[in-house]
Amino acid sequence: MNETLSFSVGEIVGWTGVLAYVTAYALLSLGWMRAEGVPYHLLNALGGLCLVIVSYTLMDLPNLVVNAIWIVIAAASIARIYHVRKKNHRQA
Repeated sequence: MNETLSFSVGEIVGWTGVLAYVTAYALLSLGWMRAEGVPYHLLNALGGLCLVIVSYTLMDLPNLVVNAIWIVIAAASIARIYHVRKKNHRQA
């Protein structure tokens, strides 16, 4: 019997979100990534976006809301980082 491993687009999007979240947390915890860096927040935003998409398709509103909030936090953090960098650049 020849069984192939197949995933739906939704599963791929969902697992991509999980991988982004776990990777961001692991790299932060291991000291390989900084919470003050844009890459950390981009990984969190990607994870949130992927899981918002999956939550929407499943009509899983609690997960949709928490991941949407996660995206807003990541976006606000990125904006703050760029604001601080711009301010520091002007002062230099």
